[in-house]
Amino acid sequence: MNARDAASPKVVPPPALTEPVEDYLKAIYELESRFGAAATSDVANALDVAPASVTGMVRRLATQGYLDHVPYRGVQLTPRGRQAALRTIRRHRILESYLTGVLGYPWDRVHDEAERLEHAASDDLIERMAAALGHPTADPHGAPIPTVDGIVAEQPHRTLAELPVGETARMLRVSDKNPSLLRYLAEIALQPGAEVTMLSRAPFDGPLTLRIGKNEQVVGPNLAAQVLVEAMPSTGSRPAHALGTPGSLPSAAAPKAKSRKSPAR
Repeated sequence: MNARDAASPKVVPPPALTEPVEDYLKAIYELESRFGAAATSDVANALDVAPASVTGMVRRLATQGYLDHVPYRGVQLTPRGRQAALRTIRRHRILESYLTGVLGYPWDRVHDEAERLEHAASDDLIERMAAALGHPTADPHGAPIPTVDGIVAEQPHRTLAELPVGETARMLRVSDKNPSLLRYLAEIALQPGAEVTMLSRAPFDGPLTLRIGKNEQVVGPNLAAQVLVEAMPSTGSRPAHALGTPGSLPSAAAPKAKSRKSPAR
């Protein structure tokens, strides 16, 4: 070993985790993000396993330093557990992005493929995929992709069902786990980046009338509750030539915003 090699820091790869452990940590991360902690029953439902199996795995992961127990609420990830969960989530979301962006998979078919591949693909392959895609920050369904360092940029959001009448928002994100829902959203052009305006809502949890782009569409409140949206940026600081009527294109004099093509559905 020469002096240069001796002085170079050694990159220590993270310990190899089994497929079930990665699935547990990922499920617990998702539940913790929604509820603050993950109850045993919720983990069992998410992974479709018996509660007794969850209890045994939770004890094992807590002993190994991946989880902390929260009295009367369930478990939370330790920093070590969170880092491991985000590593798996990064792999999953980059795989989904590659499948849609390079291989042409429709967005309703990539979840199951990514579930299988996320445990087998090497870190080198994942990073080559990310580089080939230009290091995307979100997957095809709008979910943020964690960085290699385990940093994830969650954006403020609310559900489409909560959008007030007359307000316009941008479609941000939807779960990747319901293929039928994803196919329908693609049919009505309600995908990440789409502008949607709440035109009216019927009383007593009735249907919602939306404008998606230039088209009107009626959807149920249950569907709208599964779609996350973000507020449109303020136009107060935009130059006069960039202003226009809602849904209008910017003038030729205005610099065009770089947009990401929606993958073929």
